Amino acid sequence: MMYEFEMIGSIVGKARPRMNTRTGRAYTPTNTKLYEYSLRQWFIREYPYFKPLENRVKVSIIAYFDIPKSTSKKKQKQMLDCEIFPTVKPDTDNIAKSILDSLNGIAYLDDKQVVKLEVEKYYATSANVAVMIEELEG
Repeated sequence: MMYEFEMIGSIVGKARPRMNTRTGRAYTPTNTKLYEYSLRQWFIREYPYFKPLENRVKVSIIAYFDIPKSTSKKKQKQMLDCEIFPTVKPDTDNIAKSILDSLNGIAYLDDKQVVKLEVEKYYATSANVAVMIEELEG
């Protein structure tokens, strides 16, 4: 079985947990929580009758970033032709962490099932993220 979907909008990487100074408890920043919630909603909208995958899983993530407004036409073309790649935040590991955590218990039972992970960053005319989750047999 395979799940494949695309979410339009800026990419948010998993932020470090913050500490509440009054209670001493750690919490996830609001921006990260909202992004993870949105990602879950995009998945559920695409697959309303989903069944969590139970075997080993391969996840492929392609993050598309907006081209900065101040970029020259020549560099814009190079960015769209994959000659220049984004070396901007969020880092690929933080992108993967936010996506894997948001789909935990929905697309798959637990993110420990992920045995293969691919994350790529490119420039595009509009920011979005494409996710492909494939169940591996055996």
